Amino acid sequence: MASVADWAPGRWQVERRRGPAAAHHGRPLPEEPTRAVWIHEVDRPALVLGSAQDDTVIDRAAAAALGIEVVRRHSGGGAVLLVPGEVAWLDVILPTGDALWEEDVGRASWWLGQVWRAALRDLGVGGATVHDGSLACGPLGKLVCFGAIGPGEVLVGVRKVVGISQRRTRAAARFQCAVYRVWEPDLLARLLRLDVEQEAILEAAALEVRAAPGEIVAAFLDHLP
Repeated sequence: MASVADWAPGRWQVERRRGPAAAHHGRPLPEEPTRAVWIHEVDRPALVLGSAQDDTVIDRAAAAALGIEVVRRHSGGGAVLLVPGEVAWLDVILPTGDALWEEDVGRASWWLGQVWRAALRDLGVGGATVHDGSLACGPLGKLVCFGAIGPGEVLVGVRKVVGISQRRTRAAARFQCAVYRVWEPDLLARLLRLDVEQEAILEAAALEVRAAPGEIVAAFLDHLP
């Protein structure tokens, strides 16, 4: 089910949808895209793999036992765990040629990181910075999204707060953003067959934002340019 509204200051079209992660990720870009924010709410847990990620790393038996579906997205990067109520997830659609458009893929999401930085400040998360360097892939970065740091992503210290992946077509860019209210490295470790040391690395990789997903999304919308 979807609801649609115009978010006044920048005339962004805002849509809210609830359903399985596979349906959200499988939604195609419109042929004539406009500025839009797609807010996704998952109705069941899912482990989402990057477009080129090897799915043999997953413990399928554990996923089935826990009722976690395994799906794949079209953008790159590592795995993302989506559990209802534990993550704020939204896509930002930006048409080619928009005033915010940046041809350089590495710089394209810098503006988005600054929006998130301002939103986090409203949520009581201070000291956030936007990564403006190249991809920094830690020991688990190819396996788990929050194990790496990419351009435009938001950090507090060395912990990632906002993960961003990007997919481009000739018509638009689709930025997929995730912020965790609850970070579960133990569950990820079980699903990905990680050892104790690897789980400890994941434990320190992310920073939780102690606000409801709806509050996180509202703060983001308030700062759209």
